[in-house]
Amino acid sequence: MLQQFDERNRDLIVNINGELIHRDRAGISPFDSAVQGGDAVWEGLRLYDGRIFALEEHLARLRSSAVALAFEGIPADEAIVKEIRRTLEANRMKDGVHIRLTLTRGVKITSGMDPRLNRAGPTLIVLAEHKPPVYSKQGLSLITSSQRRSPPDCLDPKIHHANLLSSILAKIQANAAGADDAIMLDMRGFIAETNATHLFLVRGGVVCTPTLAACPEGITRATVLDICRAQKIAQQIGDLSLAELYRANEAFCTGTMGELAGVTRVDGRTIGDGGIGAMTRRLSALYAERTATGGTRVLD
Repeated sequence: MLQQFDERNRDLIVNINGELIHRDRAGISPFDSAVQGGDAVWEGLRLYDGRIFALEEHLARLRSSAVALAFEGIPADEAIVKEIRRTLEANRMKDGVHIRLTLTRGVKITSGMDPRLNRAGPTLIVLAEHKPPVYSKQGLSLITSSQRRSPPDCLDPKIHHANLLSSILAKIQANAAGADDAIMLDMRGFIAETNATHLFLVRGGVVCTPTLAACPEGITRATVLDICRAQKIAQQIGDLSLAELYRANEAFCTGTMGELAGVTRVDGRTIGDGGIGAMTRRLSALYAERTATGGTRVLD
């Protein structure tokens, strides 16, 4: 799975701290905390017919991550939504759009990791792109990475930070193996998530997913679990081993950028009958119903 350049994005207008600027001229200071140390938090949002799905949940996660990192001057939700709206209007976007929302600690007076050097900020970046769901609906192939997800006593996964090196290292392994993405285990050897998405498996009609001990609080993950509750579909949250995934009836991953996508091969093994499972198709349809009618309207 390799994303391709979309010609519609050639003349994107990017929003940096309220300044709307062409993508080719956009930039942040070399003294910005994101450049200096990956000191930033982020969210991925998706626009459906003028509405952003689960906007309040995403903004709450952004804020809680920034608070955990002791950011000062975190902008109000209303101010962030205003800049999102301005960006979408400048690009004449209404549907089929992915928004990368980044909040850095801000600009330092000199290079260094000490947050006391930050005298300006935070820096808010709104990057909106024409981008349909990025994962193939024909079935994904995964491998297991040797790169582990950090436990809370190393770096709490509830902080949705922008330092993604562990995920990038895992993705490099997936690329080298010819797979779409890589599964990352926790320090005990149980499944955490993939390098980019949460992971679910289905066995005996029960929808199972790992705990949040070593992975972020996924918005799409939470939506799928809520759909299961609403539809009275049995679900289970707990430690899952690779062996349980190998012998599952079906598997799928979830995320805002790719929505729901079936997994058909893991570490060279065929999952289920090798096709997209019935539960995956059912949950995908139910998720599509929610995104078609729910969310916060930001454009008329």
